[in-house]
Amino acid sequence: MMGTKQELKSTLEQYASNYAEEQLFVPQFIQLLKEDNCFKRSRLEGHLTASCWIVNTAKNKALLVHHKKLNRWLQPGGHADGDENLVGVAHKEGEEETGLTSLQLLTATIFDLDIHEIPEKKEVPSHLHYDVRFLFEAEENETLVVSEESNDVKWVAFDLLQATTESNNSILRMVEKVKQNIYG
Repeated sequence: MMGTKQELKSTLEQYASNYAEEQLFVPQFIQLLKEDNCFKRSRLEGHLTASCWIVNTAKNKALLVHHKKLNRWLQPGGHADGDENLVGVAHKEGEEETGLTSLQLLTATIFDLDIHEIPEKKEVPSHLHYDVRFLFEAEENETLVVSEESNDVKWVAFDLLQATTESNNSILRMVEKVKQNIYG
């Protein structure tokens, strides 16, 4: 389990991906971990975040939130705010942003990595999110709750994700991993 900065670093050093973009991300994550404040959003250049890729038990749908600030369909996730236990952060964000109580972690290791730019908003400059993603499963029939951070929450069939997410490559990569049973 990755509950500390050192455990995350060790896991990243062992992380292997079939995807070129993820292979390029790994050394950038390891470099970021050298910074004392890498888990805090006060590090304005960029900081660690955690997301949960939630699939239904049939593994043919993903649960997405329509993010208010970014106006895009994305997986639930958010800032670590100093918490080094990114699995816990992802789980908490998944519950808070969807209302799900049946979330089950499918693998105790990293499912996916992504680095993406967040646009400038008010007093916060444009910056990078170093997003560590974990794979969760949930009951599709559970009642969903739309948080104040979102416009909507819905299950989306894998074959509709390309259109729904406007071909978001990192989301399509996670779909491909689930279809191929690549869980870390």
